[in-house]
Amino acid sequence: MRNNKFIKFIGSIEQIPSLYYLIKWLLICTFLGAIAGSISAFFLLSLEWVTDWRESHLWIIALLPVGGFIIGLSYHLYGNSVVKGNNLLLEEFHSPKKIIPFRMVPLVLFGTILTHLFGGSAGREGTAVQVGGAIADRFTKVFNFSKIDRKIVLIAGISAGFASVFGTPLAGGIFALEVLVLGRIRLDAIIPSFMAAILADYFCRIWGVSHSHYSISSVVEMSPENLLWSLLAGIIFGLVAMLFSKSTHFWSHLFAKYIKYPPFRPVIGGIVLAIAIYALGTTKYIGLGLPTIADSFTINLNSYDFLLKVLFTSFTLGAGFKGGEVTPLFYIGAALGNVLIWFIPLPMSLLTGMGFVAVFAGATNTPLACTVMGLELFGAEAGVFLAIACSTSYLFSGHSGVYSSQIIGSPKNTNYTKEKGLQLSEVTRKIFQK
Repeated sequence: MRNNKFIKFIGSIEQIPSLYYLIKWLLICTFLGAIAGSISAFFLLSLEWVTDWRESHLWIIALLPVGGFIIGLSYHLYGNSVVKGNNLLLEEFHSPKKIIPFRMVPLVLFGTILTHLFGGSAGREGTAVQVGGAIADRFTKVFNFSKIDRKIVLIAGISAGFASVFGTPLAGGIFALEVLVLGRIRLDAIIPSFMAAILADYFCRIWGVSHSHYSISSVVEMSPENLLWSLLAGIIFGLVAMLFSKSTHFWSHLFAKYIKYPPFRPVIGGIVLAIAIYALGTTKYIGLGLPTIADSFTINLNSYDFLLKVLFTSFTLGAGFKGGEVTPLFYIGAALGNVLIWFIPLPMSLLTGMGFVAVFAGATNTPLACTVMGLELFGAEAGVFLAIACSTSYLFSGHSGVYSSQIIGSPKNTNYTKEKGLQLSEVTRKIFQK
């Protein structure tokens, strides 16, 4: 009798299942973090090498059409099931159909490295997120996860990829929870998301990989006047984020409409890009653009730098080259913030840091993750300015973004209703009605 009472007592303790849940996901996230973090380390070192090699052998940019054909043909022959990239992860999360093919990993790694080698303008987050998500979904198959656990492990994979490629585990953990549904956060996966992000970042660093560091050298006191200036800056950041998103979708639709054979799309895009790079006489607007990002905190840039980066990156990705959007968004936001000093009386480095994260926030609809990323990169002193910029940019970037499969969980403000024309998918409508 006493044993039965003891067993019932133990079974009634809520923390027992929680402990089991914690241990279970700690083990899973350790394996996931080790694999995703190690692949991110290889990826980052590869990007560094191909970027240095390209800058020392600029003639290779003339072969952009060749590189584009290799990428396009690879996806046409072997990657039709994974060509949607990040959007495939979002679709599988919302409407599960089948395990994400592992071929996504080598294809996106190979395609992104080639894009940077030949001189395309792209980022790296998309690649890392796809790698993390595809690897995470292998666990679904191995452990025969339930639908709920599969969604959690996909979130963990996204956070692992994002955190390890940028060295921002807190932002990575929040990004994976925030990006799936516009206006909603999946707190049921908060422990796996943070554990995967922290462990993936740790394992990436073990390989000796270093991440870019930036600093805001001057922060002013937040006052009513500076609040208004920060809101104005946030509005501008949001509008440029919307411009980038719509430009990327525009070029993608244009290439798909007029070039029916997919491998030819990056070929034509590569020809145009190579001619444009030659005509400008600079490689400033291709690749990751890390040197320009660093310069934007300390020296005056050209007023048109951010616009050319918008054009080069949206065209590169729209033509079918591979990579992410986030690092170019850092470039665009930092360069834009740099020139806002012309009429916004805030320190240059502060405006640059605000733009760095705010344009990203508006384009991906992840204001919380971007605010936390700003805190990780720049410190808490500028936190209130970063938060205002990111939230305002999110509000003014519209109900679209770089991820077309991101559904709307709730509108960005209460003036948007179904009666006023907010278009909702069936999945979104069910969430919205709750």
